[in-house]
Amino acid sequence: MIEDYFKIAIKSLKERKTRSFLTVLGIFLGILTIFVLLSLSLGLRDFVNEQFEMLGSDKFFIQPKGQAGAPGTGGAVELTLDDVNVIEKVDGIDDVSYFAVGNAKIEFKEESRYYFVIGMPTEDAEKINLIFESTGIGIDEGRMLKKGDSKKILIGYNYRYKNLYEEPLRVRNKIELNDVEFEVVGILEAVGNPGDDQQVYISMEDFKELFDSDDRVDYIMIQVKSEDELKEISEEVEKKLMKYRDVDEKTVDFTVLTPEELLEIFDDVLNGITGFLFIIAFISAVVGGIGIANTMYTSILERKKDIGTMKAIGAKNSDILLIFVIESGILGLIGGILGVVVGIGVGKIIEYIITIYLGSNLLRASLNPILILACLGFGFIVGIISGFFPSYQASKLRPVDALRYE
Repeated sequence: MIEDYFKIAIKSLKERKTRSFLTVLGIFLGILTIFVLLSLSLGLRDFVNEQFEMLGSDKFFIQPKGQAGAPGTGGAVELTLDDVNVIEKVDGIDDVSYFAVGNAKIEFKEESRYYFVIGMPTEDAEKINLIFESTGIGIDEGRMLKKGDSKKILIGYNYRYKNLYEEPLRVRNKIELNDVEFEVVGILEAVGNPGDDQQVYISMEDFKELFDSDDRVDYIMIQVKSEDELKEISEEVEKKLMKYRDVDEKTVDFTVLTPEELLEIFDDVLNGITGFLFIIAFISAVVGGIGIANTMYTSILERKKDIGTMKAIGAKNSDILLIFVIESGILGLIGGILGVVVGIGVGKIIEYIITIYLGSNLLRASLNPILILACLGFGFIVGIISGFFPSYQASKLRPVDALRYE
């Protein structure tokens, strides 16, 4: 019996191809919007999770409280090397590293750009390794900075491969930071976002001289010996620093961030973005649903005599209801299938454009099976809900009234 209902519904849709196409188009656009926006949002979440996996669960971080944007870009509060010394004395800590951030004019062959400069300790290779291990960046060409380096510089991936200057930079090129000449000793691998791939790295001693920063530190990275004790050690570090800086819980002027806390912050932001995008996409789907309801009303008016004939030969109200509901559900499902298929293509095109032209894999299209099935199911359900009320009205028509309709 159900098979017969489907046959009748499909036959009706074929007889009204143009109207069916226009109705499917409305659902298609709604599902396409939903899929692309949520796919990119989930892709962004995947990227963030990958970064935290790379970061590891044996590290935590400290930065000045109230800092706006990237380290070193705002806030009157400063951390110093004295704070680093206090942290290093806490039991259970394996290593501590740090860096300072400034914005400098970077000039190459009379072309000037302004990018972030990172000053880091070079007296100990382990401290350099801790910084780059946390970011997952390796050397693409040349070498890392080392003890004794003066006026040497590491440059980000984009300086070599993304035409930041008319001529790509190479190892042994000379560039100027705030009119002071440095020699390029290494080029870093791609991080995946323009901000990081345009940074340059110099020794802390050169940084102090360049920016007159004294012992200022913008970010401290701590690695513990046992990740199982990370929470306890981070709390102990916080207590020691509060005592040293003579602050209490109300006046504390620094922030301790564990991987879990960082992930929670990003999750809150991503949930807000995802929710906002879903609302926009849902509105598009509702518009498509209104199109289905309109089509079903028109279809019922055109087929009143057919409904009367079916009822006259014994069709029940439930039979009529089911036929029309299946018809509207098929419209929604077809729109959902087309929306997902085209959405995958659109998402991949956006991913390609971002990766190739902006040099970032931050935004990618997630092909999560749950998202695909949810979009297909959503299209089908929107179709059923949109067509239910017109279908219910059709099922309640009296055979005599339906047969008399002109």
